[in-house]
Amino acid sequence: QVQLVESGGGLVQPGESLRLSCTFSGSVFTVRMMAWYRQTPESERELVASINGAGDTVYLGSVKGRFAISRDNDQNTAYLQMNSPKPEDTAVYYCNAEGLDSALYPFSAWGQGTQVTVSS
Repeated sequence: QVQLVESGGGLVQPGESLRLSCTFSGSVFTVRMMAWYRQTPESERELVASINGAGDTVYLGSVKGRFAISRDNDQNTAYLQMNSPKPEDTAVYYCNAEGLDSALYPFSAWGQGTQVTVSS
């Protein structure tokens, strides 16, 4: 069973930087994609950024140029560097990983979510 643990959320002032981390554990053959999503009480969960095994990235338009996703395969960890956050970036951020487990079955795992609040 693949498990994801997120960390790094909290309260940050507009313009300050914040980095989220997501570490996975469990028996996996490969993790093809890691991504960050976010959700507020007023909106559906939306994709913020994703990165595949080749390092190709995709970003939500409103965060492009401010956020950066990366992954450290040796540490089984993905990061979301949030630069110049805005109040509208306030949300619960969820990590997602997709791949094949050790039995070569596909999996899609979610973290528990970490609250990010951008406010002065």
